[in-house]
Amino acid sequence: MNNITRIKQLTPTILLICSCGMASQAATSHAAIAAINQAQTAADRLSARQQAIPLIAAFMASSKMEKLDKALNQGLDAGLTVNEAKEILVQLYAYTGFPRSLNALNVLMQVTRTRKQRGINDVQGKEPEQPIPVGDQLRQLGTENQTRISGAAVQGAVFEFAPVINQFLQTHLFGDIFARDNLDWQSRELATVGALAATPGVEAQLLSHTRASLRVGLSRGQLQQLVQILRDNDEQSAAGRAEEALIKAQTSVR
Repeated sequence: MNNITRIKQLTPTILLICSCGMASQAATSHAAIAAINQAQTAADRLSARQQAIPLIAAFMASSKMEKLDKALNQGLDAGLTVNEAKEILVQLYAYTGFPRSLNALNVLMQVTRTRKQRGINDVQGKEPEQPIPVGDQLRQLGTENQTRISGAAVQGAVFEFAPVINQFLQTHLFGDIFARDNLDWQSRELATVGALAATPGVEAQLLSHTRASLRVGLSRGQLQQLVQILRDNDEQSAAGRAEEALIKAQTSVR
């Protein structure tokens, strides 16, 4: 048998081996791509705990107490601690007013009592641990937080017209409240967007906080999911406002 004959006999085997190797490599590539896509999809989705936050905020802002009761139970079931739920409702007084905050805290208090009577032992969660500065240091910290969340130093005609309002924002909202470390900034922005979406007439502030949500690390996919969560819970107007803000934010966030 000459060399040419042997090569002809071996050619089908060689081709089979090569094709198997290429198929194996392709399968590996497809598996790797699928794994990457799955990771990206997971990163683009809110956790069960996060999904409850904008609902709690929206129902608080619109004073829908039965829905708020359900959303608080949903959040606690999903791993939201009692102190995190308290913090959400306390923070939102700055956006919805003391009366709604106090009413919502009363609902949370009743929810935790009822759950305890049913034998559910909710995790209390941590209190703020980081010391909050006072005086000039508090305003400095608040100004730094405000700038990070806003993407630039906050200024404008209204702040020139009434400078004290920005001082209150810096010292109290972004100082006293946002410096409390028992709730992360992503959760705080999810709550703020949920509350503002449920409040007609504050579209400018909703857009500002949608941009802020992207700056603190929430993805566009997660914010689109927030829109869908509102829609799925029959909050069509709030979902529409949140979606419009997201569309605008995607083209303008710094």
